[in-house]
Amino acid sequence: MKNFLFTLLFCITASVTHGQTKLNKYYPVEDVAVQKKLNDWRTLKFGLFMHWGTYSQWGIVESWALCAEDESWCKRENPDYENFKRDYVALKKTFNPTQFNPEKWANAASKAGMRYMVFTTKHHDGFNMFDTQLSNYKITSAECPFHTHPKADVTKAIFDEFRKMDFMIGAYLSKPDWHNENFWWPNFATPDRNVNYNIERYPERWQAFVDFFHGQVDELMTNYGQIDILWMDGGWVRPLTKGQQRLINFINGLFLKSGYTQLHVPQNQDLRIAEMSKKARQKQPGLIVVDRHIEGPDENYLTPEQFIPDRYIEDPWESCITLSGSWAYMPNDVYKSSREVIHMLCDVVSKNGSLLLNVGPDPEGQWAPEVYQRFDEIGEWMSINGEAIYNTTGRKEFGEDQERYTVNKDGTVNAFYLIDENETHLPKTIIFNQLKVRKGDTIRLLGFNGKLNWTKKRGTIQIQVPEAEFFKSKTAKYALVFKVVKQHSVQHTDYKMQEAELY
Repeated sequence: MKNFLFTLLFCITASVTHGQTKLNKYYPVEDVAVQKKLNDWRTLKFGLFMHWGTYSQWGIVESWALCAEDESWCKRENPDYENFKRDYVALKKTFNPTQFNPEKWANAASKAGMRYMVFTTKHHDGFNMFDTQLSNYKITSAECPFHTHPKADVTKAIFDEFRKMDFMIGAYLSKPDWHNENFWWPNFATPDRNVNYNIERYPERWQAFVDFFHGQVDELMTNYGQIDILWMDGGWVRPLTKGQQRLINFINGLFLKSGYTQLHVPQNQDLRIAEMSKKARQKQPGLIVVDRHIEGPDENYLTPEQFIPDRYIEDPWESCITLSGSWAYMPNDVYKSSREVIHMLCDVVSKNGSLLLNVGPDPEGQWAPEVYQRFDEIGEWMSINGEAIYNTTGRKEFGEDQERYTVNKDGTVNAFYLIDENETHLPKTIIFNQLKVRKGDTIRLLGFNGKLNWTKKRGTIQIQVPEAEFFKSKTAKYALVFKVVKQHSVQHTDYKMQEAELY
């Protein structure tokens, strides 16, 4: 019986604490202003994510080395945890990114074809990259050498520069705060990522943390211009369902009756997000709220992390994926090629999603040269083929192997041929298996002004690849886009109606 209860409790703990590997059921947005902004966001398709903090000085994983869990991403070089934590917190006193140039970042991201951005105003370690008045653990603290810089409030400077480039602005904010004594109380050890005291026993302490979190959201909504997206991370900080709470209480009761002490179990870490969202939207009407992995009305779009779903998804979603091998800056990191990023983007958009591509600035406030190189190359491709990415939807028959499809609002179909890195020469004929063209429709190759020859054969469309200087360009090394223009196209206005039929 004891083993059974331990197993049951472990399963509950895993489901509550460690998040989910599958996408949640989606709850449609009811607020009209949020619906409009969400529909506007869904047309943008390509965004920039940035993880940046004091941890960049050591070139280590963001925040997680502070966590005492025995996970690969929590490893630290210094095995003495207390000394490590002391030195980590002291990084605030040496953080001085004097080469910080948000205008350069915004220009590069815009050139790459990105149209929205999300910046980490605070990660789990609790170090604030904005001028909060609720904590002195921040980049604008007098103890941080960067505080005298004209752009010491890096969040404000970043948002201002990207807003000038017409980006939608997203503020990442961690729900857990491992520096805040009302989340990790110094009176107790910190066994894992969760609050480390009994919330039912110390409700005033948890209330203080809820007030702190709401207060920081209010600061961002009040002092940082127009914010379009509030992107909250730390999905293990969540309210328990009534069923989970009853079951946990029942199991604990059985253990207590058997003479065991009460176990450390998942708690009702309720930040009252619905209340917070309502207050935030009073200052930022239409604000998109992303309470990651928490199924319900405050998860305005879904966020698969480091993977692309294997199917078309009608609901709004975004894959957040790193350009390098890590979220934060690490020396000698390995970066994905421009081809990989373009293929990811085509894959995501064909399945009706958006791609949020992450870059980690270094301790000086710079991006690695590889980032600018990739962004330049991606931008060249987007300058020709962007019309097949922006303002499109995917479709259920999204493609197979090297073919992908998107659909424009007027009903035209874009057929992508993803060029493999081993294809030193393009095939003379490109075959699309999931494309049909009706009599009177035309096919054109984006970036090519000549006429295309194509035929229907055994249920496929076979397009002859012309010999042209165009195919010697960089843009032809990643993916080709063939636009099928219907003889009679129909303008769609409702996003859910934009999925085209398989012609």
